[in-house]
Amino acid sequence: MKKYFILIIIFSFIIKGCMDAKPNREKQEIKSNSAMKNYEPELSNLPGIQILHDSLKNVINVDAQIEMLAEGFMWSEGPIWVEEYQMLLFSDVPANIVYKWSEKEGLKEYLNPSGYTGDGKVGEEALKEKGANGLLLTMDGKLILPQHGDRRVAMMDAPLDAPESKFITIADHYMGKKFNSPNDIVYHKNGDLYFTDPPYGLTDGFDDSPRKELDFNGVYKIDKNGIVTLLDKELTRPNGIAFSPDFKKLYVANSDPKKAIWMVYDVDENGELSNGSVFFDATFMVGEKHKGLPDGLKVDDHGNLFATGPGGILIFSADGHHLGTINTGKATANCGFNNDKTVLYITAHDQLMRLKIK
Repeated sequence: MKKYFILIIIFSFIIKGCMDAKPNREKQEIKSNSAMKNYEPELSNLPGIQILHDSLKNVINVDAQIEMLAEGFMWSEGPIWVEEYQMLLFSDVPANIVYKWSEKEGLKEYLNPSGYTGDGKVGEEALKEKGANGLLLTMDGKLILPQHGDRRVAMMDAPLDAPESKFITIADHYMGKKFNSPNDIVYHKNGDLYFTDPPYGLTDGFDDSPRKELDFNGVYKIDKNGIVTLLDKELTRPNGIAFSPDFKKLYVANSDPKKAIWMVYDVDENGELSNGSVFFDATFMVGEKHKGLPDGLKVDDHGNLFATGPGGILIFSADGHHLGTINTGKATANCGFNNDKTVLYITAHDQLMRLKIK
């Protein structure tokens, strides 16, 4: 009898192990753009929030859990909340599409094409990252798009509630040479636009692309008269960009695995930059254990930075202390607040997520 009892126990463990080992393909596979999934907001089983300093509890609700809203994108980017229409807009850069998500309607295609309106004659290899990237709203509710494929900063020539792929060029060159692929963008309080211009849209060689006209990757300002000023050309991969609440500091991410840093600059009354220095160096964190690189970032009303980077979204105090990380489990491209900054929307590789931080 004892022998049979032991055999029954062993057989039970084998059956359970087979059931546990069965892959959950619904969650594991990265969906193609044609297999988009739209979810009722659900709590994820992601690693969650890593607390490195107790003061993080004054910044976010550290017990909050990440919700997945939709998945199946190629590379989600640039989330921006539109309060008037209670919708989130965000880019899928390789797909050349801007999507919208709302609590009421879920996920819908919003703008296609979003960043490349040409005839494709440059070849598919050169157009793998052709869509819009970071998104921005003007004071009067117009949509601004840094466009990889068309290599310009543009404004959609249509109202937000009736989008069309018609664009007005704001700027597309510096000193007679075309931009690389404008990436992320932010407004100064005086109405000037600041943006980064890495070579990520030049997928036929990046810095060695035959289409690259500038021999650097810059940080620029476009003033209200459309005049383009080069602010910094020393960063190898300038990417995310944001101002402090008082507009006296400008933060710029550098998405170079060999120099994974965030820079900070002093900003004078005329919007000029000086005293550029490293705000935080995360190069030591880069690797398989911490997916991602310094990318999009936002700043809350107290000056805390929410900066996508190795491991997810790193939260820094204004003086550069790493308070903790929102670990998404994915290489994370960008994030954006809702209107009252109680919710953080997150674009992480193939997914759209949400974290109720207050």
